[in-house]
Amino acid sequence: MSDEYAFLKTLRSRIVHDGARGLIDDVAVLAVGDSRLVLTSDTIVEGVHYLPADPPADIGWKLAAVNLSDLAAKGARPVGCMLNYALSGDAAWDAAFLDGLHEALDRHAMPLLGGDTVRMPAGSARSYSLTAMGEATGATPSRSGAQAGDRLFVTGPVGDAGIGLELARSDPTASGPLVDAYRRPRPRLAEGTLLAPFATAMMDLSDGLLIDAARMAQASDVAITIDHVPLSLALEKARGASTAVQIAAARAGDDYELLFALARGATPPVRAIPIGYVSAGTGLTLMIDGAAVPLPGRLGWEH
Repeated sequence: MSDEYAFLKTLRSRIVHDGARGLIDDVAVLAVGDSRLVLTSDTIVEGVHYLPADPPADIGWKLAAVNLSDLAAKGARPVGCMLNYALSGDAAWDAAFLDGLHEALDRHAMPLLGGDTVRMPAGSARSYSLTAMGEATGATPSRSGAQAGDRLFVTGPVGDAGIGLELARSDPTASGPLVDAYRRPRPRLAEGTLLAPFATAMMDLSDGLLIDAARMAQASDVAITIDHVPLSLALEKARGASTAVQIAAARAGDDYELLFALARGATPPVRAIPIGYVSAGTGLTLMIDGAAVPLPGRLGWEH
């Protein structure tokens, strides 16, 4: 049992508000008049979620993007956000971070409303948090609604960010689509808005396809089978498409595509890739080239 799992289990015993959704989603949802306020908060830490040598503008972008991705998974329109910022002691670095942050916020129409600043002790890892707020006027699908018979989809290929991280770790000057996928993820807000009325379950892929699909299966009390791991042309060109590469891509994090379930026979209203299906039972099965393969010992990122 991971520390994160045990910690969340303790928290769930103390959360009583319906808006918390039992802490099985990445957001809280509060009814406000005829609409719903969707709240999410994410923290990124140096050496854990990004590399110390990553450009500060990309780190700022990523902090905004991971929060926007949570809103996308609920079909919510961004309303505003609040920033908790640890001053670096380097004014130029801080300014570049804010440039990247505001580039992402401006692109997705999410104004900064306030927050807090602190100064960390010398030598401490940098840490930044953003709390984002969105509005949903219709359905806000959770990860717990998948039903036997549903088909499973993702809005794009997986694994690019994981390989991009490897490339950036070995060479901080590396560039290209794989590194871009790691440093500047693209939240699927438009897709989320269109999918929300139809998806029986939906979440973003932050920790890896396998572990997030397993979480959806557990939350929905169903079994999920992944029978296709979609790879981008860039990833196939860099690493090929062997079984080992597909498994690595399926357990890599930071993709921020949307994983969603639709009732059998339903057609996605956005471009999406079918990757599996939901059935009665429990657990996760991975199939490659038509044959079941053993799951890796670690399905994806865990704290």
